[in-house]
Amino acid sequence: MTSATVPSAEPTPARGLPDVEVVLLGGDIGIYALARAFHEEYGTVSTVVTRQVSGPVADSRILRTREVGMGASDEQLVSALLAAGREIRERRGADVPIILLANADWLVVLMSENREALGEVFVLPILAPETLEAVSDKAEFTRLCTEIGVPTPRTIIIDFSGEGPTPVPEIDLPYPVVAKTSRSSAYSRVSFAGKKKVYEIASLAELEELVRTLDAAGFDDRFVVQEMVGGDDTAMRSITAYVDSRGEVTLLGGAHVLLEEHTPGALGNPAAMITTDQGEIAEQSVAFLQHTGYRGYANFDVKVDPKDGVAKFFEVNPRIGRNNVYMTAAGANVARAVVADVVEQRAIERITPQREILYSIVPKPLLWRYITDPALLRRVKAIAKGATVHPLLYGPEGLGRRKYVALAMVNQVRKFLRHYPKPTTDGF
Repeated sequence: MTSATVPSAEPTPARGLPDVEVVLLGGDIGIYALARAFHEEYGTVSTVVTRQVSGPVADSRILRTREVGMGASDEQLVSALLAAGREIRERRGADVPIILLANADWLVVLMSENREALGEVFVLPILAPETLEAVSDKAEFTRLCTEIGVPTPRTIIIDFSGEGPTPVPEIDLPYPVVAKTSRSSAYSRVSFAGKKKVYEIASLAELEELVRTLDAAGFDDRFVVQEMVGGDDTAMRSITAYVDSRGEVTLLGGAHVLLEEHTPGALGNPAAMITTDQGEIAEQSVAFLQHTGYRGYANFDVKVDPKDGVAKFFEVNPRIGRNNVYMTAAGANVARAVVADVVEQRAIERITPQREILYSIVPKPLLWRYITDPALLRRVKAIAKGATVHPLLYGPEGLGRRKYVALAMVNQVRKFLRHYPKPTTDGF
């Protein structure tokens, strides 16, 4: 059963042209940030299709929601998308383009697998299937980076697709090591007690236990085991980009991560960051995008190794990333690139951040305690005085949304006190 809600008040559009409709698949903080970007730039009230309407997209004036139900199958999600698109067509007419976007790897894969049916209703600014399959796989990502000299952590692959118990390969890396799925879309299909996004493995015995657990859960894809790159969360960098239909990078910006989330299911998601010029890291990101024939949004995770200062690329997400509002708040509205590309079909100059801002989903006093470098802390505090953005705090929204954000911030304090009470030298 699909249920729908509409905004309680239709906001005044910031601009009238170009006229565009947007359907967003998912319901997290990153989806709301995308809706916010389209509303800021074009006055668009987006339609959100999601299994469950949760806090980030609930009770909003800048989007409509269609709840499909937690038990909805992939086929039901696609049917709900098509129904939403056809309703928009009936209301707006066939001449108004409808952009479809998602912000989770498995949902991007779902869109790709159903691109023929969805393409009859929507504009789909996503990767070609073969490129999506390659770049979404961390093992393949490492290989592609090696081809163009982009540094990555040393990586060993464990393949779970064979018959019988999966053998544990010889690990020529010093412990502790990091283990994570090669493809998050494959990992999302299994469930088991103690499941994490990323594992810190302290010994061969722990690695063997993880392999047995994955076997028992029915995991049949690949895991990567990588060298531990030292440094706390402040060693992380984030790059956000968009590649248009001509292969030109028309959106590019970066941020210095200050703190990441540390709950098992969200480990590694940036909780706070400042916009910065990433120089060579940004150039290497562009080189990767051009080397692979990439199209659409991309979000790179990179860590600067404190041993030698080398920035090592961990992965590229085939989507814009949940923290994308940092770009929009810094003057590089993320909606502009895709609209220029697939709606206006015109070439544009590269869109880049124009100012320094602090992006944070945690209270400032909590953030300060995790920044152990005094010089960095002074810089962050200075930036925070000028511009601080929380993705869910947006002017046109009502008081109820502000109450939700206040409660969410309190909940973040609880999460950090439980899962990451003190900063560590390796971020675990």
